[in-house]
Amino acid sequence: MDAHGTLAALCVGGLNLLTFLVFALDKRFAKKQARRIPEAVLLTLSCLGGSIGAMAAMTVFHHKTDAKAHPAFDWGIPLAFLAQLGLGLWLTWEL
Repeated sequence: MDAHGTLAALCVGGLNLLTFLVFALDKRFAKKQARRIPEAVLLTLSCLGGSIGAMAAMTVFHHKTDAKAHPAFDWGIPLAFLAQLGLGLWLTWEL
C-alpha cells in the first residue's frame, strides 16, 4: 500500500472510530435523558464514511435499532455501507 492508501485507510478508520464514539455518547445521553445528538449528525457521520462504526455501535449499544422508530438508521446506514464498499472497490481497481 502506498502513502496515499495508508492515509486514506487511517482517515476512514478514524472516522469510523469517531462515529462509534458519537453513537455511544448519544446512547449515554439517552439513558440520562439529557440533551441528545441530532440524528442528522449521526447519519451524516455514517454517510461520510463511518457506516461500519455506526453499525458496530448500533449492535453493541442496541441504539437506534427499532426499525419502526428509526427507519433511516435501519435502511440508510446499511445502504451507506454498501455505497462506501462499492466506492472503495472501484477506487482499488481504478488506481
